[in-house]
Amino acid sequence: MNKVELQNIKEKALAEHIPIIMDDTLEALEKILNDVTLNRILEIGTAVGYSAICFSEFLQDGGVIDTIEREEDRVIEAQENIKRAEVEEKINILYGDAVEILPTLNNKYDMIFIDAAKGKYPFFLEQALRLINENGLIIADNILYKGYVMSDYNKHKQRTAVRNLREYIKEVMENPNLESQILEVGDGLCISKRK
Repeated sequence: MNKVELQNIKEKALAEHIPIIMDDTLEALEKILNDVTLNRILEIGTAVGYSAICFSEFLQDGGVIDTIEREEDRVIEAQENIKRAEVEEKINILYGDAVEILPTLNNKYDMIFIDAAKGKYPFFLEQALRLINENGLIIADNILYKGYVMSDYNKHKQRTAVRNLREYIKEVMENPNLESQILEVGDGLCISKRK
């Protein structure tokens, strides 16, 4: 992987206010990912490809990341970034809406990273549970959503997102097949291990 290009991609995304995985979130994940075997990763929400490029470092030889993105201009930029970072043989971008694409997937994944429309997190979880390997990790970013999820926040604009994130947390915490924890890094990270 070309680390210089990765830094350039990060700086450009931050300058353009494109949401990318936060440094402290990435650091917390790196500690976890160093201890697991990853052959296949699914990412829901590519943006400009930054997190997929970061995750590609943790793949076993021959491992693959499938990443879903619905905005065409983001897909084009992500393809360019992945090429510049010299990891294009490890990352497949699936262009389209995750709500439509996920039900068509049948691969099993060692890790599924959810970082897309907050209001769709419960649906993403339902699909992730179908696609995750035993002992696999389901990781949801921005789960605390600026602190709204754990407060009594109820402004109309974000209400659906907050309600659905709360539902996601409730489901992973109560699911007997998952071992889940929430880390207060970045905008909140929920890590669930499939038993």
